Amino acid sequence: MTAQSIPLAAVIGHPIVHSKSPRLHGYWLGKYGIEGHYVPMDVAPEDLEVVIQAMPKMGYVGANVTIPHKETVMALVDTLTDSAKAIGAVNTLVFEEDGSITGDNTDGYGFIENLRQGAPDWKAETGPAMVLGAGGAARAIVFSLLEAGVPKVMISNRTKARAEGLCADFGEKVEVVDWNKAASALGEAETLVNTTSLGMVGKAPLEISLDALSSGATVTDIVYNPLETELLRQAREKGCPTVDGLGMLLHQAVPGFEAWFGKRPEVDAGLRDEVLG
Repeated sequence: MTAQSIPLAAVIGHPIVHSKSPRLHGYWLGKYGIEGHYVPMDVAPEDLEVVIQAMPKMGYVGANVTIPHKETVMALVDTLTDSAKAIGAVNTLVFEEDGSITGDNTDGYGFIENLRQGAPDWKAETGPAMVLGAGGAARAIVFSLLEAGVPKVMISNRTKARAEGLCADFGEKVEVVDWNKAASALGEAETLVNTTSLGMVGKAPLEISLDALSSGATVTDIVYNPLETELLRQAREKGCPTVDGLGMLLHQAVPGFEAWFGKRPEVDAGLRDEVLG
């Protein structure tokens, strides 16, 4: 890339029209007065490889990757970060100056930073965490909780085999709890995380009793539509510190923006308002 060129970045998915990333990165580009662009790119699976190979030649410095390409793109990069390897998916690409492509996963980073910003007193080492769900988001979150120092992670999923698969990948600090026993196991948890789509607008509700949960436990939901889910409302009424899911989306964008545009951006109230706008 020449000194005069304007850096370009993108979000690649199929479909992509729903993505909030262009609004998010556009806010930061405007706030910091950076001459650069961030665009949505709807790329069909059969076109992914040719598009990724062409982008650096077109002035792109990197991209975010979303559904359905987060696993497929792993085979198209030169280097995977430790988090991308552990999570088994890539959400951030950096096109390096030497022509190589680095694939990273910042979802776990975004989750932990959101937790730390939304619940400043949260400490990983205080006690076990309960994670509801065993999909891609759960994998990133389990990885990040263990990295942060949580002593044990309990995973509960409606399909037990998926939870057992995660448990096998992450080792002895992770254990599976039957879905119908999750509520009673909450007595052990200092952190409760919903990584399922249950409770989202248009989806079935998340039905779990919080009776056994300590009022000192931190509760977070990766769903952000609605911003306060039924889980968060019940937890708040119980006195628990609660953290909504929007911040995870905002914080996961920070490392990519910094790598592409050379400025570490802040997640602030203005950004939240812009993305919710």
